[in-house]
Amino acid sequence: MTSENFFKSKTALVTLLAACFVVLISLGVRQTFGMFFMDFNESLNISNTAFGLAIGLQMLMWGLTGPIFGAIADRYGGQIAISSAFIFYILGTYFLYTGPNTGVFFQIHMGLLIGIGLGGTAISIPMSIVGKHFPLSTRTIAMSFVTAVGSFGYFLSPIFTNYSLAQFGWNYTLFIFSLFLLTGLIAAYFCRSPSEFESAEKLSDQSFKEALIEAFKNKSYILLVAGFFVCGFHITLVGTHVPKYVIDRGLEGWTAAAILSLIGLFNIFGSLLSGYLSAKMSKKIILSGIYFLRGISIILFIFTPASNISAFLFGASFGFLWLSTVPATSGIVAHLFGTKYLGMLYGIVFLSHQIGSFFGAYLGGLFHDLYGSYDYAWYLAIALSVFAAIIHLPIKEEPVLRLKTE
Repeated sequence: MTSENFFKSKTALVTLLAACFVVLISLGVRQTFGMFFMDFNESLNISNTAFGLAIGLQMLMWGLTGPIFGAIADRYGGQIAISSAFIFYILGTYFLYTGPNTGVFFQIHMGLLIGIGLGGTAISIPMSIVGKHFPLSTRTIAMSFVTAVGSFGYFLSPIFTNYSLAQFGWNYTLFIFSLFLLTGLIAAYFCRSPSEFESAEKLSDQSFKEALIEAFKNKSYILLVAGFFVCGFHITLVGTHVPKYVIDRGLEGWTAAAILSLIGLFNIFGSLLSGYLSAKMSKKIILSGIYFLRGISIILFIFTPASNISAFLFGASFGFLWLSTVPATSGIVAHLFGTKYLGMLYGIVFLSHQIGSFFGAYLGGLFHDLYGSYDYAWYLAIALSVFAAIIHLPIKEEPVLRLKTE
């Protein structure tokens, strides 16, 4: 396939590159918040439960505002939605650095403001905008590029953060993050939705309300929403609590940074492979397999003796499965309903993901404070893996009747 065949317009190329950079910055900053916990605990007296609550609120706001930013992108254009979200993200990070940043203010800055910012900058909105530029045959591959480059941010950010926290402290590190986010705000200008002429498919005259009713009457969509809850629970439990978990098991702080970096590195390959396979075979089978393998990865991690080797193997294996759910999940949504309201409809699926993220972050901290370990959180994560692997199997991967008759 030549670049001329892959990119139908110059706008498609520029939008893909800009979306990749936006997600790299947004997810790169987000990935390392768990590494700040020890500093927040010592400097701001933030407990495990309070930190888990803040991250949980962040995930919840990320999910709640996703459909809103998606609707804005669908109607007014991607650059408006993403730029607006970056302003919230920058303000939350800046105030977390300057203060006041204890008690309820910690929850507002880390939880609410940053969460709103993530709702329009991380994965779902940039990827849905990219998806509008590409036909069904290449859509999941294009969207997997966005996920893969974002994963490179996952890889780089823990390495930088570990160094910066040791050399400069948490305050200055957050200040640098604010500067990174400013570059993302600039890139957001180039994340443009296609014009009617540039769109990869003919847009229907379906209304916003009709799209919602159609989606929620579709059983496959409901199953997809339920399954993505599990993805959110897994990712946030690992990203938020693994740094503390490995220290509890007698390993060093740099091991936690290495796990997060390995997750980012191997996520690149997992996302690209998922995007490629999603264009060749059943997406629901891919998703069922991913969730099942996540459970196996967790079992091996928590039941084998603690060592750097077992930690690194977990980072690599879970990283390969990290965001590999995204191309297949978003691809099913676009295949079922078309791309006109892809931002909003995938945003709703992602809301379920973020509700799962809230419980992954909050319950992980709560269980640790109540029982002195993360064991019960891991057991729940394993059970959810089995649940998600099963419920994806009945999904029907075929367009709704409206698309067949248009």
